[in-house]
Amino acid sequence: MPPRRRPVKSTEAVTQHHLNPNQFVDAFLSYLEAECGMSINTVKAYRNDVEQFASWMSENRIGSVLDVDLGIMSQFLQTLHERELKATTISRRLVALKMFFRYLVLEGIIAESTVDLMSSPKLWQYLPTVLSPEMVDRLLDAPTWEDSFPKRDRAILAILYATGCRASEVSGMRLRDIRLEENYCRCTGKGNKERIVNLNPFARKAIEEYLEKERPKLLRNRESEFLFLTRTGRAITRIMVWHVVKKYAARVGCSDKISPHTLRHSFATHMLAGGAEIRALQEMLGHASIRTTQIYTQVEHSRLKSIHSKCHPRG
Repeated sequence: MPPRRRPVKSTEAVTQHHLNPNQFVDAFLSYLEAECGMSINTVKAYRNDVEQFASWMSENRIGSVLDVDLGIMSQFLQTLHERELKATTISRRLVALKMFFRYLVLEGIIAESTVDLMSSPKLWQYLPTVLSPEMVDRLLDAPTWEDSFPKRDRAILAILYATGCRASEVSGMRLRDIRLEENYCRCTGKGNKERIVNLNPFARKAIEEYLEKERPKLLRNRESEFLFLTRTGRAITRIMVWHVVKKYAARVGCSDKISPHTLRHSFATHMLAGGAEIRALQEMLGHASIRTTQIYTQVEHSRLKSIHSKCHPRG
């Protein structure tokens, strides 16, 4: 079934009003969440992108979305380039604006979207940072009794590496998502898509110890459906997961660029090195496209080339 499309209002009637993008933002975000099934974080990013475009329009005295054409969009992209933003950031903002103007077409606010004619800047394909198995072991063993909540922190690190989950997926995990008897957990990813990922023995033991010895203390005689809690008994946030990883990465001497996503990259690369099939890895990571997963084959190939150059007599 083709997407719904309302009759376009006459230009004369619409131009009587200054159609600033800001007046359509809330409805657009509801559309992304309800009809497109986008995650909360993606919706927030799109809000920021559209609102920044609206601010730029105001600064440049562009009063209406009806005035936006290829020339204006080119000026906007040039402004982003002059601010020395990364190509990935510029591309994401362009995608957000394409979605926004398509929404305006669906609602009959504009007749057509010229933004769709804009091409994204060419992206360099950066290989993700990956930890060695030895460094991962050091990171997982980093929490000690001197830390405030070592068992919780170890369980967070262990589940990140054991499942390849994103920080937001770990912070949103509930008790019902963990099946220790069957050695798996349920992850809710982008677009509220669920997937099942196995737990290794280390992760299972770390979670068991946390559930038995620390989580009851964090609850403070209250109830919570969430797996990982703060000192006040509330669910941890994605930012807190990020801080946990940063804290112990610094302790074991990792680069300051290490993040929860580094453990996700390490999980994927180590799985491929161990013989995992690319399609199975795609399912475990929750990637919608196999192309996203294929970057890890390049990481593994790059690692093998490095080993060959280092070890071969004629390397």
